[in-house]
Amino acid sequence: MIIGNEKDVTIAATAAMGQTADPRLREIMTSLVKHLHGFVRDISLTEAEFRDATAILGEMGRLTTDNHNEMVLMAGSLGVSSLVCLLNNGDEGNTETSQSLLGPFWRLNSPRVENGGSIVLSDTPGPPLFVDAQVVDAQGQPIAGAEVDVWQASPVGLYENQDPEQADMNLRGKFTTDARGRFWFRSVLMTGYPIPTDGVVGRMLKLQNRHAYRPAHLHALIFKPGFKVLISQVYDPHDPHIETDAQFGVTRALIGDFVRHDEPHPTDPGVTTPWYSLDYLYRMQPGEAVLPRAPIK
Repeated sequence: MIIGNEKDVTIAATAAMGQTADPRLREIMTSLVKHLHGFVRDISLTEAEFRDATAILGEMGRLTTDNHNEMVLMAGSLGVSSLVCLLNNGDEGNTETSQSLLGPFWRLNSPRVENGGSIVLSDTPGPPLFVDAQVVDAQGQPIAGAEVDVWQASPVGLYENQDPEQADMNLRGKFTTDARGRFWFRSVLMTGYPIPTDGVVGRMLKLQNRHAYRPAHLHALIFKPGFKVLISQVYDPHDPHIETDAQFGVTRALIGDFVRHDEPHPTDPGVTTPWYSLDYLYRMQPGEAVLPRAPIK
């Protein structure tokens, strides 16, 4: 149609989206145009602001590399990642769920580690952490043979792909649950850390007077045919930023019990004190086992 006024633009664009053959894509694009046009009208977007916005999107694309994903970082910083997760799990966000954010630091091909082994691959000072976890189904029955990918930041608040001082794949590992659905390993106690602030997300946080910190947490991605892939984070409730996560990812179901021990370790006298332990139960739901796309290589 020939555009006669600003309302005609939305009518024409919505009609164009309606020609999309795929029903779900048609639904998404039609809704996107309606809400995006509504947003532009609601804030009376100026031409200068529009040019700035497109430049920012272009910058975010350029900042996304094999080792850093600015787009995922922004989605989390706007609360979108957490919202999508909760809407798609836990009875559409009405009940607790073990699901959480994937985050921008998951990598494929973590090294295989036997249960009881360590994911510390290079000199990583910090209090020892012993994790003992179990994976169960919706009825509480153990899930044997599940693949469990774990990863975490170091005690200095950096993932190994951010830190040249750490060995490749340090503090990452892939385990297989035993007949009781258990997996267990040794690591070091992680700490909270600031998300990268040298890009678009950092500028936004500064303008909003927000801090950039995520509370200390342990990541897990659990795969087993017949179940929806479980992506989870377990948070340390003692972290000072537990209630103000920059990525809005903390739910009560994801708060773990990181217990401090000042006595000698019961089976390994060489463990320094204090040391910490974490026991946690991961609950998987039935569904299609589809791995997500890795945000970095």
